[in-house]
Parts: sequence; structure tokens; C-alpha cells
Amino acid sequence: MAANNRRMSGKKGAQVGSGGQRRKGLEGKGPTPPAEMRKGHKKNRVAGAKARQTARRPAPRGRGGKSTSELVVGRNPVYEALRDGVPASTLYVQQFIDNDERVREALQLAAERGGINLMEAPRPELDRMTNGLNHQGLVLQVPPYEYAHPQDLADAALGDGEDPLIVALDGVTDPRNLGAVVRSVSAFRGHGVVVPERRAAGMTAGAWKTSAGAAARTPVARATNLTRALEAYKKAGIVVVGLAADGEVELGELEALGGPVVIVVGSEGKGLSRLVGETCDHRVRIPMPGGAESLNAGVAAGIVLYEAARRRS
Repeated sequence: MAANNRRMSGKKGAQVGSGGQRRKGLEGKGPTPPAEMRKGHKKNRVAGAKARQTARRPAPRGRGGKSTSELVVGRNPVYEALRDGVPASTLYVQQFIDNDERVREALQLAAERGGINLMEAPRPELDRMTNGLNHQGLVLQVPPYEYAHPQDLADAALGDGEDPLIVALDGVTDPRNLGAVVRSVSAFRGHGVVVPERRAAGMTAGAWKTSAGAAARTPVARATNLTRALEAYKKAGIVVVGLAADGEVELGELEALGGPVVIVVGSEGKGLSRLVGETCDHRVRIPMPGGAESLNAGVAAGIVLYEAARRRS
């Protein structure tokens, strides 16, 4: 026993009070992180690139959010967009372009308007920007449209001491129809237009052109869910009127147009969707003695807005 004690006392082993370092060294390091988080892995590089791309995108401003930017491509479309006052941030001009009359006119309009950057770019760069479209050496960048929130339209009207007069579009996908409605709302002193966020026309360059400048003074709001936006209007004391070919009330008989009202216009083919139609306080028809089955959204909205303006005056 004594010999054993001597051998153990001379042995260079672990000292007392090591703090459990050896035990910690034997513990595992946990599960292997996913490839996207492992530095140097291909998926990690891809994820980083996507993150940087997202970081470069402009953040939405306002409660309604922003649309994405848009490119107008080709000499005539670019010239017409500049002539019609479509907002623009940058005009890209191809290097060594044939300087014909339309190019000179576009450059002159951009210079006269001011605030538009003029950028010269090689043809391959313009081809890349436009995904190979026939840009003819001119590309106009339209900045993202800043949408209002549906409640903003009602608040602005009430703030001016007026009853809200708003048009909501349900399933209207043609930007030209949206532009025509914006123009009619402006003409009859309405307070704005509401469009759904999905499966609906937005404020593109085509909508701006059709509005004939009215989009600069008439706000367009975007609703994540149109039915909920209409229900919120109803809770605020605003009457929701839907246009339908089989509506129970004829337009001339609707007294509600003289007060706070939201006019809901559906698509020419399908009309109002089921949920939106059920949300409306009244379903109204426009009398058409000529026998036409329907009107496009721009025309229908204009007729009802005229009647509302007549009653309010």
C-alpha cells in the first residue's frame, strides 16, 4: 500500500481545482449550422448577396407603402411619358445614338422639366436593364409611386370639412382604367381612389398618362384587403355603394350620394366580387336605355361621380 502511495504521489497528473476544463473540452459543440450560415460555403455567399440586394432597395414610406420602380422603353413611349408629365428620375441615353428628332425632343423635355438625371450608357447595359427589349437607345426610369393609406383619404376630406367622396376599384386590372378613374375623381372633386394590393392595376406610367396630370393632385391608396378597408369606412360612418348591373337601386334614386360615400366599381367582365358585394350598403345600377350590358370602370365611375357632385352642389 505504501509503495502504491509513493507511485501515485510522484505521478504528474491533473491538479486539484482545474475548474472542469477537461470536462468542457469533452462536450460537443452543438449541431452543425446550416449551409447559409457557414462562412465560405456557396450558399452563405448567395444568402449574403441577396441580403445586400435587399438592403439596397428603397424602404416603403408612408402607411400605404411604395410600388416598385418602372422603366419606359423606346423613343416614342419615352417622349410621350415626358410630354404627359409622368414622374421620372433618370433618362438613360445610349452612347453614340443616332440623334434624330424624337431623341432631341426627349432630351429637351427632360432638361426643361428639371430634376431628371441624364445618364449615358452603352447599348449592352441598356439591353441588360430592359431584358432585351427594343429600347431604341432611350430608357426612362419612373420612380416608385407612394401610395396613401385608405384611411388617409377620409381623414383628409374630414379635415377640410367635407364629406368623403372616394372611389374603390375591385378587380380592375387595366392601368388605363385606373388613370381614367383618377381623372374623373379629380374632375368631380373627389378625395381619392382605393385599389387592392393584389390582382389589380397600380399607378404605372400608363395610368399616369391616362390621368392627364390628375394623378399629381389626386391620391391613390392601396389596401391590403379591400373588404376590410370598406368595413373600416362603414364603421367611420361612410356609406359604401357598389355598382352592379342587377343592383336593387337605380342611380337617380340613391340619396346616399349626397353624403359621405365610397363608390365601388368592379371589373367590366366579372363585376363586383362576392365578398365586396356583400359588404356594400347599397348595390346600384346605372340605367342604360341603349341596351348595353356594361360600361368600363372609367365611364361608370365618371357617371356616378357626376351624380354625386350634382347632389352635393
